[in-house]
Amino acid sequence: MSVEAVTHTLLQARAQAELADALPLADSLSGPEQAYAVQEAVARQLDWFAEGVPRAWKSGGPARGAAMSHAPLPPAGVWPSPARAGGWPLHTRGIEAEIGLRLGQEVSVAKAWQLAPGDCAGLVDAMAVSIEVVESRWLQQFAAPPLLLMADQLCHGALVLGEWQPCDLRHAAPDWTQQVCRMRIGNGEASVHTGTHSLADPAWLLSDWLRHATMQYGTLAAGTVVTTGSWVGLARAQAGDTVHVQFDGIGEAWLQL
Repeated sequence: MSVEAVTHTLLQARAQAELADALPLADSLSGPEQAYAVQEAVARQLDWFAEGVPRAWKSGGPARGAAMSHAPLPPAGVWPSPARAGGWPLHTRGIEAEIGLRLGQEVSVAKAWQLAPGDCAGLVDAMAVSIEVVESRWLQQFAAPPLLLMADQLCHGALVLGEWQPCDLRHAAPDWTQQVCRMRIGNGEASVHTGTHSLADPAWLLSDWLRHATMQYGTLAAGTVVTTGSWVGLARAQAGDTVHVQFDGIGEAWLQL
């Protein structure tokens, strides 16, 4: 009943646009498999993917030696830049500056399991600057137990995608160690970050993501998008702020909260 209890609580939190107390459920999930089961159950109950396989995902991890984690994103919250959040339900307004990658071909379960880490750059046909709005449905926000954060779609709030840039990451990838990311929130000073992706290469996680996504939903279509982890850690914004993210040589994205 643990999966059902967490699913029910998250569905209530979304329906009421209120934060739920994570403490009574702190030990409800035994591992990532149950957290992913909650993700899938919430998506099914809210009919996010009635038209088929999810076309947008978030994926990431703190280091190459750590476990990666993944979540499919509801299409209504994936917006082209420039974007306005409007009445979209937001409480915490965390902000991450990321690179989104787009598949140039379909990937089946069998193909995904043939791929090794760092061996997927040829599957990508375009990249874009992305702004990940990080939200928690838990009262404890990001201090909630990690499995409950994973169950809550990895704390996804919304995703803004800049203009897609054709790319050949196999033969002409940027020097990610020198890649500059600039972010400005509201009237604050722009922060500058160089070579700060946790995996040193946004495409490194693709094999792990593709295995997970295809096992859960089947073949991924060409054009499927994954955003690949923050270059700036987790920043905080307020209602009314404008968020601007720029990656030198790649592009930019704007969000009005």
